[in-house]
Amino acid sequence: MNPWRLRLLSQLDTLGTVRAVAQAASMSPSSVSQQLAVLETETRTQLLERTGRRVRLTSAGLILARRARAILDHMDSVEAELRGFGEEPAGLVRLGAFQSAIHTMAVPAVTRLANEYPHLEVELLQLEPHESMPALRGGDADIIITTTDFDELPLGPDLDLVPLATDPILLVVPPGQSAAGRGPADLAAYADEPWAFDMPQSYMANLALRLCRQARFEPRVVCRFSNSMMTLQHVEAGLSIALLPGLAVDRHRYRVATRELATPVTRTITAAIRRGSPPRAAVRAVLNVLRGNPDLPLLGRE
Repeated sequence: MNPWRLRLLSQLDTLGTVRAVAQAASMSPSSVSQQLAVLETETRTQLLERTGRRVRLTSAGLILARRARAILDHMDSVEAELRGFGEEPAGLVRLGAFQSAIHTMAVPAVTRLANEYPHLEVELLQLEPHESMPALRGGDADIIITTTDFDELPLGPDLDLVPLATDPILLVVPPGQSAAGRGPADLAAYADEPWAFDMPQSYMANLALRLCRQARFEPRVVCRFSNSMMTLQHVEAGLSIALLPGLAVDRHRYRVATRELATPVTRTITAAIRRGSPPRAAVRAVLNVLRGNPDLPLLGRE
Protein backbone atom coordinates (compact mmCIF):
# COMPACT_ATOMS: atom_id res chain seq x y z
CA MET A 1 0.00 0.00 0.00
CA ASN A 2 1.29 3.40 -0.98
CA PRO A 3 1.61 5.63 2.13
CA TRP A 4 0.69 8.74 0.15
CA ARG A 5 -2.63 7.14 -0.84
CA LEU A 6 -3.17 6.04 2.74
CA ARG A 7 -2.80 9.67 3.79
CA LEU A 8 -5.45 10.71 1.24
CA LEU A 9 -7.81 8.07 2.64
CA SER A 10 -7.16 9.26 6.21
CA GLN A 11 -7.85 12.85 5.15
CA LEU A 12 -11.15 11.78 3.56
CA ASP A 13 -12.22 10.33 6.92
CA THR A 14 -11.25 13.60 8.65
CA LEU A 15 -12.43 16.19 6.11
CA GLY A 16 -15.51 14.39 4.81
CA THR A 17 -15.41 15.14 1.07
CA VAL A 18 -13.13 14.45 -1.87
CA ARG A 19 -13.22 18.16 -2.71
CA ALA A 20 -11.91 19.10 0.75
CA VAL A 21 -9.15 16.47 0.48
CA ALA A 22 -8.19 17.81 -2.94
CA GLN A 23 -7.97 21.35 -1.61
CA ALA A 24 -5.82 20.27 1.35
CA ALA A 25 -3.50 18.24 -0.90
CA SER A 26 -3.35 20.86 -3.72
CA MET A 27 -4.81 18.34 -6.17
CA SER A 28 -7.89 18.15 -8.36
CA PRO A 29 -10.87 16.15 -7.06
CA SER A 30 -10.57 13.79 -10.03
CA SER A 31 -6.92 13.08 -9.18
CA VAL A 32 -7.84 12.29 -5.58
CA SER A 33 -10.59 9.95 -6.77
CA GLN A 34 -8.17 8.21 -9.13
CA GLN A 35 -5.60 7.67 -6.38
CA LEU A 36 -8.24 6.27 -4.03
CA ALA A 37 -9.38 3.91 -6.78
CA VAL A 38 -5.78 2.70 -7.12
CA LEU A 39 -5.69 2.12 -3.35
CA GLU A 40 -8.80 -0.04 -3.67
CA THR A 41 -6.99 -2.09 -6.30
CA GLU A 42 -3.91 -2.37 -4.09
CA THR A 43 -5.95 -3.58 -1.13
CA ARG A 44 -8.44 -5.66 -3.21
CA THR A 45 -11.15 -4.16 -1.02
CA GLN A 46 -14.04 -1.76 -1.64
CA LEU A 47 -13.13 1.31 0.39
CA LEU A 48 -15.61 3.84 -1.05
CA GLU A 49 -19.29 3.91 -1.91
CA ARG A 50 -21.42 6.55 -3.60
CA THR A 51 -24.49 8.06 -1.96
CA GLY A 52 -26.06 10.38 -4.48
CA ARG A 53 -23.36 12.80 -5.63
CA ARG A 54 -21.13 12.20 -2.62
CA VAL A 55 -18.58 9.53 -1.77
CA ARG A 56 -18.25 8.01 1.67
CA LEU A 57 -16.06 5.36 3.25
CA THR A 58 -17.29 1.79 3.60
CA SER A 59 -16.78 -0.04 6.88
CA ALA A 60 -13.52 -1.43 5.51
CA GLY A 61 -12.52 2.05 4.36
CA LEU A 62 -13.13 3.49 7.83
CA ILE A 63 -11.00 0.78 9.45
CA LEU A 64 -8.13 1.33 7.01
CA ALA A 65 -8.34 5.15 7.27
CA ARG A 66 -8.02 5.06 11.05
CA ARG A 67 -5.33 2.39 11.08
CA ALA A 68 -3.48 4.42 8.44
CA ARG A 69 -2.74 7.17 10.94
CA ALA A 70 -0.85 4.77 13.18
CA ILE A 71 0.91 3.29 10.14
CA LEU A 72 2.03 6.71 8.91
CA ASP A 73 3.16 7.79 12.38
CA HIS A 74 5.21 4.61 12.69
CA MET A 75 6.81 5.21 9.29
CA ASP A 76 7.76 8.75 10.37
CA SER A 77 9.29 7.34 13.55
CA VAL A 78 11.33 4.74 11.64
CA GLU A 79 12.52 7.37 9.18
CA ALA A 80 13.62 9.66 12.01
CA GLU A 81 15.46 6.80 13.73
CA LEU A 82 17.30 5.96 10.54
CA ARG A 83 18.26 9.57 9.93
CA GLY A 84 19.44 10.16 13.47
CA PHE A 85 20.50 6.56 14.24
CA GLY A 86 18.28 6.79 17.32
CA GLU A 87 20.83 8.96 19.13
CA GLU A 88 19.13 12.34 18.90
CA PRO A 89 15.86 13.91 17.72
CA ALA A 90 15.88 14.09 13.93
CA GLY A 91 13.55 14.44 10.98
CA LEU A 92 10.57 16.68 10.29
CA VAL A 93 8.01 17.76 12.90
CA ARG A 94 5.02 19.81 11.75
CA LEU A 95 3.91 22.19 14.51
CA GLY A 96 0.55 23.93 14.16
CA ALA A 97 -0.24 26.94 16.36
CA PHE A 98 -2.84 29.67 16.54
CA GLN A 99 -1.77 33.18 15.61
CA SER A 100 -0.91 34.64 19.03
CA ALA A 101 1.06 31.52 19.99
CA ILE A 102 3.31 31.69 16.92
CA HIS A 103 5.59 34.50 18.15
CA THR A 104 5.25 33.95 21.89
CA MET A 105 5.54 30.16 22.02
CA ALA A 106 6.34 28.46 18.71
CA VAL A 107 9.13 30.70 17.37
CA PRO A 108 11.12 30.69 20.66
CA ALA A 109 10.77 26.89 20.77
CA VAL A 110 11.97 26.46 17.17
CA THR A 111 14.91 28.79 17.80
CA ARG A 112 16.03 26.79 20.81
CA LEU A 113 15.54 23.47 19.00
CA ALA A 114 17.64 24.63 16.05
CA ASN A 115 20.54 25.26 18.41
CA GLU A 116 20.19 22.00 20.33
CA TYR A 117 19.26 19.51 17.58
CA PRO A 118 20.80 20.31 14.17
CA HIS A 119 19.16 17.28 12.51
CA LEU A 120 15.66 18.25 13.66
CA GLU A 121 13.51 20.32 11.30
CA VAL A 122 10.33 22.02 12.54
CA GLU A 123 7.76 23.25 10.02
CA LEU A 124 5.50 25.94 11.51
CA LEU A 125 1.86 26.10 10.42
CA GLN A 126 -0.50 28.89 11.46
CA LEU A 127 -3.69 27.05 12.34
CA GLU A 128 -6.54 28.33 14.48
CA PRO A 129 -8.23 25.80 16.81
CA HIS A 130 -11.00 25.01 14.33
CA GLU A 131 -8.30 24.19 11.74
CA SER A 132 -5.59 22.58 13.86
CA MET A 133 -7.59 19.72 15.35
CA PRO A 134 -8.68 18.28 11.95
CA ALA A 135 -5.11 18.79 10.71
CA LEU A 136 -3.72 16.82 13.64
CA ARG A 137 -6.24 14.02 13.31
CA GLY A 138 -5.69 13.87 9.55
CA GLY A 139 -1.91 13.66 9.82
CA ASP A 140 -1.13 17.11 8.41
CA ALA A 141 0.34 18.22 11.76
CA ASP A 142 2.34 16.25 14.32
CA ILE A 143 1.79 18.64 17.24
CA ILE A 144 -0.66 21.49 17.69
CA ILE A 145 -0.85 24.34 20.17
CA THR A 146 -4.54 24.82 20.78
CA THR A 147 -7.10 25.41 23.52
CA THR A 148 -9.26 22.91 25.36
CA ASP A 149 -12.00 25.55 25.54
CA PHE A 150 -13.11 25.36 21.89
CA ASP A 151 -16.39 23.53 22.42
CA GLU A 152 -17.22 23.23 18.71
CA LEU A 153 -14.32 20.78 18.16
CA PRO A 154 -13.63 18.97 21.45
CA LEU A 155 -10.33 17.25 22.13
CA GLY A 156 -11.25 13.58 22.39
CA PRO A 157 -9.65 10.37 23.70
CA ASP A 158 -7.78 9.92 20.41
CA LEU A 159 -5.40 12.74 21.45
CA ASP A 160 -2.82 13.12 24.20
CA LEU A 161 -2.75 16.56 25.85
CA VAL A 162 0.18 18.43 27.39
CA PRO A 163 -1.02 21.51 29.37
CA LEU A 164 1.19 24.55 28.75
CA ALA A 165 -0.39 27.60 30.40
CA THR A 166 -3.53 29.68 30.89
CA ASP A 167 -4.22 32.96 29.13
CA PRO A 168 -6.70 35.65 30.32
CA ILE A 169 -9.28 37.16 27.99
CA LEU A 170 -9.03 40.97 28.13
CA LEU A 171 -11.17 43.89 27.05
CA VAL A 172 -9.07 46.06 24.70
CA VAL A 173 -10.04 49.73 24.29
CA PRO A 174 -8.41 52.85 22.81
CA PRO A 175 -6.00 54.64 25.17
CA GLY A 176 -7.73 57.16 27.40
CA GLN A 177 -11.24 56.12 26.42
CA SER A 178 -13.58 57.86 28.85
CA ALA A 179 -15.75 54.79 29.31
CA ALA A 180 -12.76 52.68 30.28
CA GLY A 181 -12.78 53.60 33.96
CA ARG A 182 -10.72 51.60 36.38
CA GLY A 183 -10.80 48.09 37.74
CA PRO A 184 -12.40 45.01 36.16
CA ALA A 185 -14.74 45.70 33.25
CA ASP A 186 -18.46 44.98 33.21
CA LEU A 187 -19.21 44.24 29.55
CA ALA A 188 -22.77 45.53 29.92
CA ALA A 189 -21.28 49.06 30.14
CA TYR A 190 -19.97 48.64 26.57
CA ALA A 191 -23.22 47.59 24.92
CA ASP A 192 -23.35 50.69 22.69
CA GLU A 193 -19.70 50.56 21.58
CA PRO A 194 -18.55 49.45 18.11
CA TRP A 195 -16.89 46.02 18.29
CA ALA A 196 -14.09 44.36 16.33
CA PHE A 197 -14.57 40.59 16.01
CA ASP A 198 -12.61 37.66 14.65
CA MET A 199 -13.94 35.77 11.61
CA PRO A 200 -17.27 33.92 11.98
CA GLN A 201 -17.16 30.53 13.71
CA SER A 202 -13.60 31.06 14.97
CA TYR A 203 -12.82 30.43 18.63
CA MET A 204 -12.57 34.12 19.59
CA ALA A 205 -15.61 35.20 17.55
CA ASN A 206 -17.77 32.58 19.23
CA LEU A 207 -16.38 33.38 22.68
CA ALA A 208 -16.81 37.16 22.30
CA LEU A 209 -20.38 36.76 21.07
CA ARG A 210 -21.21 34.44 23.95
CA LEU A 211 -19.77 36.85 26.55
CA CYS A 212 -21.66 39.82 25.11
CA ARG A 213 -24.92 37.90 25.11
CA GLN A 214 -24.31 36.80 28.68
CA ALA A 215 -24.08 40.53 29.47
CA ARG A 216 -27.52 40.87 27.82
CA PHE A 217 -26.69 42.77 24.65
CA GLU A 218 -26.08 42.06 20.99
CA PRO A 219 -22.74 43.58 19.94
CA ARG A 220 -22.61 46.05 17.05
CA VAL A 221 -19.82 44.48 15.00
CA VAL A 222 -18.21 47.03 12.68
CA CYS A 223 -15.31 44.92 11.40
CA ARG A 224 -13.94 41.39 11.35
CA PHE A 225 -10.24 40.51 11.14
CA SER A 226 -8.50 37.14 11.15
CA ASN A 227 -5.33 38.92 12.31
CA SER A 228 -5.07 40.27 15.86
CA MET A 229 -2.58 42.94 14.72
CA MET A 230 -5.24 44.46 12.47
CA THR A 231 -7.70 44.34 15.34
CA LEU A 232 -5.24 46.18 17.60
CA GLN A 233 -4.65 48.83 14.92
CA HIS A 234 -8.39 49.36 14.58
CA VAL A 235 -8.82 49.72 18.34
CA GLU A 236 -5.77 51.99 18.62
CA ALA A 237 -7.36 54.29 16.02
CA GLY A 238 -10.43 54.65 18.24
CA LEU A 239 -12.71 52.86 15.78
CA SER A 240 -13.71 49.87 17.91
CA ILE A 241 -13.16 47.85 21.07
CA ALA A 242 -12.43 44.14 21.24
CA LEU A 243 -12.01 41.06 23.38
CA LEU A 244 -8.61 39.43 22.89
CA PRO A 245 -6.45 36.87 24.70
CA GLY A 246 -3.57 38.33 26.69
CA LEU A 247 -1.03 36.65 24.40
CA ALA A 248 -2.42 38.55 21.41
CA VAL A 249 -2.02 42.03 22.93
CA ASP A 250 1.35 43.60 22.09
CA ARG A 251 1.48 46.66 24.34
CA HIS A 252 4.92 47.66 23.09
CA ARG A 253 3.74 48.01 19.52
CA TYR A 254 0.17 49.29 19.92
CA ARG A 255 -1.18 52.11 22.09
CA VAL A 256 -4.20 50.39 23.60
CA ALA A 257 -5.57 49.99 27.10
CA THR A 258 -6.63 46.65 28.53
CA ARG A 259 -8.94 45.68 31.36
CA GLU A 260 -9.60 42.37 33.00
CA LEU A 261 -13.21 41.21 32.98
CA ALA A 262 -15.39 41.51 36.06
CA THR A 263 -16.09 37.80 35.69
CA PRO A 264 -12.64 36.48 34.75
CA VAL A 265 -12.39 34.34 31.64
CA THR A 266 -9.29 32.38 30.68
CA ARG A 267 -8.39 29.93 27.95
CA THR A 268 -6.27 26.87 28.63
CA ILE A 269 -3.36 26.58 26.21
CA THR A 270 -2.50 22.99 25.43
CA ALA A 271 -0.22 21.04 23.15
CA ALA A 272 -1.80 17.96 21.59
CA ILE A 273 -0.49 14.94 19.70
CA ARG A 274 -2.20 11.87 18.28
CA ARG A 275 -2.54 9.02 20.76
CA GLY A 276 -1.06 5.69 19.75
CA SER A 277 2.48 4.40 19.79
CA PRO A 278 4.96 6.36 21.96
CA PRO A 279 5.88 9.66 20.24
CA ARG A 280 9.17 9.65 18.37
CA ALA A 281 12.17 11.43 19.79
CA ALA A 282 11.69 14.51 17.59
CA VAL A 283 8.10 15.02 18.78
CA ARG A 284 9.12 14.55 22.42
CA ALA A 285 11.87 17.15 22.00
CA VAL A 286 9.43 19.75 20.66
CA LEU A 287 6.95 19.04 23.47
CA ASN A 288 9.65 19.34 26.13
CA VAL A 289 10.81 22.72 24.81
CA LEU A 290 7.25 24.05 24.60
CA ARG A 291 6.54 22.90 28.14
CA GLY A 292 9.78 24.40 29.49
CA ASN A 293 9.32 27.96 28.16
CA PRO A 294 9.85 30.26 31.21
CA ASP A 295 9.16 33.53 29.39
CA LEU A 296 5.46 33.40 28.55
CA PRO A 297 4.00 36.86 29.37
CA LEU A 298 0.79 37.36 31.30
CA LEU A 299 0.27 33.65 31.81
CA GLY A 300 -0.56 31.67 34.90
CA ARG A 301 1.06 28.26 34.87
CA GLU A 302 -1.21 25.29 35.46
